[in-house]
Amino acid sequence: MSTTAVIPDELSARRLLSRGQAVTGTLVLALLVGALTLHVFTGWGPGPIWYGQAAVAIVTAIYVAVIAFKLAMVFGAWGSPVLRFEPSDIDTIPREMLPLYTVLVPLHREAEVLPFLLKRLSQMDYPPEKLQILLLIEEDDDATRGALATIDLLPQFEVVIIPHSNPKTKPKACNVGLEKARGEFCVIYDAEDRPDPDQLRKSVLAFRLLADRVVCVQAELQYWNPWTNWLTQCFAAEYATNFSLSLRGLDRHRLAIPLGGTSNHFRTDALRALGGWDAYNVTEDADLGIRIARRGWDVRMMVSVTEEEANSHLGNWVRQRSRWIKGYIQTWLVHTRHPVKLWRELGTRRFIAFHLTLGFSTFTTLVNPFFWVMTLIYVFTGTQYIEALFPAVVLYLGVLTMILGNFLMMYCLMTGCMERGLHRAVRAMLTVPLYWGLMSVAAYKAFFQLLRPSRRHYWELTEHGLVDHASAHEEETAERPATAPLPALTD
Repeated sequence: MSTTAVIPDELSARRLLSRGQAVTGTLVLALLVGALTLHVFTGWGPGPIWYGQAAVAIVTAIYVAVIAFKLAMVFGAWGSPVLRFEPSDIDTIPREMLPLYTVLVPLHREAEVLPFLLKRLSQMDYPPEKLQILLLIEEDDDATRGALATIDLLPQFEVVIIPHSNPKTKPKACNVGLEKARGEFCVIYDAEDRPDPDQLRKSVLAFRLLADRVVCVQAELQYWNPWTNWLTQCFAAEYATNFSLSLRGLDRHRLAIPLGGTSNHFRTDALRALGGWDAYNVTEDADLGIRIARRGWDVRMMVSVTEEEANSHLGNWVRQRSRWIKGYIQTWLVHTRHPVKLWRELGTRRFIAFHLTLGFSTFTTLVNPFFWVMTLIYVFTGTQYIEALFPAVVLYLGVLTMILGNFLMMYCLMTGCMERGLHRAVRAMLTVPLYWGLMSVAAYKAFFQLLRPSRRHYWELTEHGLVDHASAHEEETAERPATAPLPALTD
């Protein structure tokens, strides 16, 4: 068994900023303050209005670029050669020829859903003697350990106790599990996951058919309780658009794919060569997808679904979303420490796509409230207070972006709903700007947590088991998602 490499410090989120980033940021801020001060006392150089106009113009250009990129990925999804296997393909590799497969299951305070999880994993269509299912449990998680003590585990299950140490994060637990992994391939499943029973066999077939440079195959995630309330409808539509459209678009153009939190299948040796997951990054999946691309390796999308529980409680949703956004900012900052090196490793197309996928998209979520406030000022007071910030070209482009861009983003979500058969959720997308407002609330929570060293690597736990499985199943059967036909496997 090969040992896991160590992630270089420059690729770890242990520090928020590198020395170069801190110096550059301080220098830019000092120059800006100095220029404004000089203008105030001498009248030399551009004044505050000019800088305000420049900021508005730059942000407007970023909005246009992000929206155009997202549209290109969504509408390019139908030409993506995603991995799709028919039931008859599964038997291509006889059961006796299947390799040992390791399943990593990080658990923390999951006593309530543990029985359902064990039942689902024990029903996977894979030879039990060739399965190594590692239940990764924190040392101080007495509730989960107590619940586990009352259950007779099947031979394929192993309990791994994660020693108490900081940071207490999912990637740290997965790294401990990776050290004990014996499988040729490995995958992560969360406590509430319901993967397709044949997903492991599809993954093995994909890896056998694909080139060695493909080190990860990402299955699609969707929610099994989209009809719980308005929040879960928006969340399900977002996931449908992301996994059934946007990520397929990234796959089609061979751009870096920020992985989903679960159901990403790896070649174990390649994962060890990458150093596993960054224990300090709270979206370790997205970070790992970028590191794979920087190594010159590939990720491919596979048509196999893992169902998860959509957050139906607002507070729980904000905690989860703020952690995701915090991790996106961490990932963007980590990989822009040496931008020229990043550009050389990714290439121009992947370099631009990386910024549009993680950095600029997150930035627009943070600046949205400022533009909403300016829009309200315009509605109630006219142009007298904001006219100076919007030269004609910027004003027209901004209005076009606000009206047409928002409509197109709603249309993309509606398309995602139709792709996944979530027809009843289509009309809810007319109110999705309210959902985007909640995302900005979560973004500012994430931003302020990053400013506090004690909260920078804090893993905000998502509570599972909020929705009863039986009632959700009844709602699901009333309108079961259907998957549209997809292109055949090509490479």
